[in-house]
Amino acid sequence: MKITKSGIKIDRELSALDKFAIDFSRIMQRHTKYVIVSGYVSILMGRARVSEDIDMLVPVMGEEEWSSIYNDLVKEGYYCLNADVHGSYTYLKDNIAVRFAPKGSVIPNMEILFAAGKIQKIALATGITAAIGKSSIVISNLELQIAYKENILKSPKDIEDARHIRLVMGKHINAQRLREYKRML
Repeated sequence: MKITKSGIKIDRELSALDKFAIDFSRIMQRHTKYVIVSGYVSILMGRARVSEDIDMLVPVMGEEEWSSIYNDLVKEGYYCLNADVHGSYTYLKDNIAVRFAPKGSVIPNMEILFAAGKIQKIALATGITAAIGKSSIVISNLELQIAYKENILKSPKDIEDARHIRLVMGKHINAQRLREYKRML
């Protein structure tokens, strides 16, 4: 892995979860801005742990724009595990995540949520590019990821995720930005 000012570059064989994240993100970027947050970020950076889902934030949008995304996902071979197009929009507006998986399976799945809160909006606005092989995805900036896992989530799994990111980033961590995020939380 190589960390640069513009993002990270990952040179390793892609896992099935990586391929899922890349394929799904490719569809999303045709329609809207997005950012991948939480556990998959540490997995992407080499942490050995299992995850059945990937968490994605998208901007708050109108139902027509959401319907276009939903229909494109269905056309591309995905289905929503918990609602039809109208119901999924209602869930998103009510701050309830919706999940999409490849047709015929439940795992892995992408958990999508509107970036409605302050920290979610910051994550969306400050995402970084992770180049994986010949593809790329947008992930949470790593200082925000660390701060959120250490100060808000605090589960043993989240603390270990944050610790892993700290170890991998080493001197590339922007300590001032990390302190600012921790104060904000």
